[in-house]
Amino acid sequence: MAQNVSEFVWRRLAQWGLSRVYGYPGDGVGGLDVALERAKDYMHYVQVRHEEMAAFMASGHAKFTGEVGLCYATSGPGAIHLLNGLYDAKMDHTPVVAIVGQQARTALGANYQQEVDLQNLFKDVASEYVAMAILPSQVRQLIDRAVRIAHTKRTVTCVILPNDLQELPYEEPPMAHGSTHTGIGYAGPALTPDAVTLRRAADVLNAGTKIALLVGAGALQATDEVIAVATRLNAGVAKALLGKAALPDDLAFVTGSIGLLGTKPSWDLMKECDTFFMIGSAFPYSEFLPEPGRARGVQIDIDGANLSLRYPMEVNMVGDSAATLRELLPLLKQNTNVSWRQRVEKNVAEWWKLLEERAMQSAKPVNPQRVFWELSPRLPENAIMTGDSGSVANWYARDIKMRRGMKGSLSGGLASLGAGTPYAVAAKFAFPERTVIAFMGDGAMQMNGLNVMITVKKYWRSWTTPHFIVLVLNNRDLNQVTWEERVQLGEGKTVSTQEIPNFPYTRYADLLGLRGIYVDKPEQLGPAWDDALRASRPVILEVCTDPNVPPLPPHITLKDAKNFMSMLPKEPEVGSVLKNSLKEVFAAVLPHKA
Repeated sequence: MAQNVSEFVWRRLAQWGLSRVYGYPGDGVGGLDVALERAKDYMHYVQVRHEEMAAFMASGHAKFTGEVGLCYATSGPGAIHLLNGLYDAKMDHTPVVAIVGQQARTALGANYQQEVDLQNLFKDVASEYVAMAILPSQVRQLIDRAVRIAHTKRTVTCVILPNDLQELPYEEPPMAHGSTHTGIGYAGPALTPDAVTLRRAADVLNAGTKIALLVGAGALQATDEVIAVATRLNAGVAKALLGKAALPDDLAFVTGSIGLLGTKPSWDLMKECDTFFMIGSAFPYSEFLPEPGRARGVQIDIDGANLSLRYPMEVNMVGDSAATLRELLPLLKQNTNVSWRQRVEKNVAEWWKLLEERAMQSAKPVNPQRVFWELSPRLPENAIMTGDSGSVANWYARDIKMRRGMKGSLSGGLASLGAGTPYAVAAKFAFPERTVIAFMGDGAMQMNGLNVMITVKKYWRSWTTPHFIVLVLNNRDLNQVTWEERVQLGEGKTVSTQEIPNFPYTRYADLLGLRGIYVDKPEQLGPAWDDALRASRPVILEVCTDPNVPPLPPHITLKDAKNFMSMLPKEPEVGSVLKNSLKEVFAAVLPHKA
């Protein structure tokens, strides 16, 4: 059957297994728009309100499904708007294909309206593959290579389609010199390291007495294998934030998150171990890892470029985490240092008690930690959670107990504000039967979240269940940066840059025909979560929280303490800051119950 270039593009992408595209129309993709309407039996189109959201949703889709994400946008401004979401995907090693329109080929080079040099614009974010079609017979190989490279290298690729090409009849590449004939098909399972390398790794791990594991997003599909290895080695396991769902938090030896948003048990685990085993993570903050030379190191990563990047490893292994751990396990001896595991488990148990003490401390009006502490035991099975950047990520990282089967993610490497709600929409489209919860600060909600709620209004009735909740911590403060100014710069809150306007999030939900729930007292939290979780339509749960409850790091340095003290004379809200900080620090010593 005859088809034009645009019709071929959507059908070819579907043949690759891509069945959903996030995008926004425009005259630079007019042919693709028309063809997409005809392709709706096999390509589900989700119309966003802004192209940045399309790229974020494609990134979220890839993270939650393991599939290649797909987005498209028109030429000029539409293409430019994609960039932030695409960088999010690139920096978190997430496969996304972007299809971008361009002005007519005859207009290129004429300083034409909306003419942007897209190949140069995308050459960094899509550094592995960005190409523009100039002939219909070229399109097949461009689409095939874009999908294959995105999948294989876990990165962003981009195909540029001039608008005058999109409605031309599609042509197969000729059997002639200068043509290439590509095919469909993903690579098979990743290879495991060779036997010699596996034996070297086992020798290092078997020689250790105090072993620490750090798992990241690369271990999300290796839960059972990580548990088996940790049990064999009597190891404690810390989790990078993108790997929060890799292991359930009800395991006594799981120390939780690591880094600035991490836990004290994870800090102690890294600083006291003699052997360090890093699995599927490019966690960036080396100061939270063992001091170089203190621990022998072993690492597994699917990308060899990530090996020995954060810590000088003795044994580096390229391979899939699950497959490599299965090969490694028979070579590992049962570690007999029970006291190390007991110490780790004791630290973890004490930490959870401390978190509860901190969450139950009074605040004006509501302690943000308690918002998450009240939700955690109420979470439905297989819930999916998305976090945004800012102080809200601290409470998600620490106070939510992830259970087996749950999923969670956020913008990791880029740490972009405003990714939480588009991620949540992508999760709900991918798993419409599951409860999806987005954790948002009010800054992120004002930046992108309000926009995305219009998309929720458009589509929610098509979902299998309506269970979709957006939590907004309304503290009228760009809170994470405020605390960074206080602790890292020794400066008081800069009101002109940090305070943001109040907004009626609950009433906005009602305006959209959704459900709004408002909380300004701590005793309302439990009933509010119960109400939101059983609501018959999507919910915005607005909680008025105290901006001066500190997101304490797992380890307070002398420099941090000095900066905090030097900040106090310059802090406009010094009374509240000092009171809340002291309550947090002394929570373990002076519990609220006493």
